[in-house]
Amino acid sequence: MARQQMQKCKDCGAHSLSTTCPKCGGIAQAAAPMKWSPEDKRAHLRRKLDGVEEDGWANTLPTLASGEEE
Repeated sequence: MARQQMQKCKDCGAHSLSTTCPKCGGIAQAAAPMKWSPEDKRAHLRRKLDGVEEDGWANTLPTLASGEEE
């Protein structure tokens, strides 16, 4: 079962409640990102899992090329 009920087909863009598109039979994925709350009780576990609090984590983030900044 999907974590979020509303799904959108990757191929034809149809919406459904299933992970398989009823129109074309393609694969459907979550239609929108899951909700996030600043009062998230498990945020500290997610940060620990992603290694956010470790030294050098900020260096792993993608950066813009010098010509892309405005």
